[in-house]
Amino acid sequence: MKQDKILIIGAGAIGSFYGALLSKAGCEVSVSCRSDFKIITQQGYNIKSNSLGSWIFKPAHVIESASHYKADADYIILCTKITPDSDRVKLIEAAVTKNTCIVFIQNGVEIEQELIDAFPNNEIISGLAFICCNRLEPNITHHLAYGKLTLGSLNKPLSNNAQHLADLISSTGIETLVTENIIAARWLKCLWNAAFNPLSVLSDGLSTEKILVTQEALVRSIMQEVMNIARACGYSLATSSINTNIQNTYAMPPYKTSMLLDYKNHRPMETEAILGNAIQAAKREHIACPTLDTLYALMKLKELSN
Repeated sequence: MKQDKILIIGAGAIGSFYGALLSKAGCEVSVSCRSDFKIITQQGYNIKSNSLGSWIFKPAHVIESASHYKADADYIILCTKITPDSDRVKLIEAAVTKNTCIVFIQNGVEIEQELIDAFPNNEIISGLAFICCNRLEPNITHHLAYGKLTLGSLNKPLSNNAQHLADLISSTGIETLVTENIIAARWLKCLWNAAFNPLSVLSDGLSTEKILVTQEALVRSIMQEVMNIARACGYSLATSSINTNIQNTYAMPPYKTSMLLDYKNHRPMETEAILGNAIQAAKREHIACPTLDTLYALMKLKELSN
């Protein structure tokens, strides 16, 4: 049986966790990382999961850029943050071959067209991770809760590549689904991201639990505006979506968001991908979103002070 060759670009918390799962599933998994290249080469990743246990993930190859990858990747999985200084096409193009399936597991809405345009002959799969996962030390990844992954092909819906990848990850104990409505699913995830990522930064580090306990009405208002924008864009989310997000957040352990960790470490934040793009869509569709507008303005001020 053919062994799938997978290259993870951006092997932070998300990339290292799902890369470790795919390695467990029998794939040949390589990672591209720059800042932690030496320690990952020597020690691999120490995965500490509250639900799956702990293990060491040793990538087949550790490289500093896609140009150093010498195999033909069946899947390139892009897990970098989408920030103003990132160039997703440049990050992966050197490793893309005619049979490579490109997967991006990233936050944000209306982020797919850039990859579809750059690689018109390759299958592009959008991925959404519903997970609490942090990498606070160079080679230690903490999986705190959840982990469900949703995948959907954007340009070749009749292909079985998304389902094959889902089956591999599901075999390790993490639920992975394939949907024909991946753009709607991306808006659904934006409900949570648009609320808790900015509020964690603006509150100077409060956990999701403390934000929700004290400001549930504000969280609901943010989520409702995102739902309104999604509906105007043609993606009607279930009326229960806000309550489900609220209940799931109460159930998760106190969690510091990835945007908060970026802010605390003086790294660029995903303000545009999560908030800016949603607001641009609202303007295009003539939808008012005053709470999102205020959040965005406050986040731009935070960026100036960081």
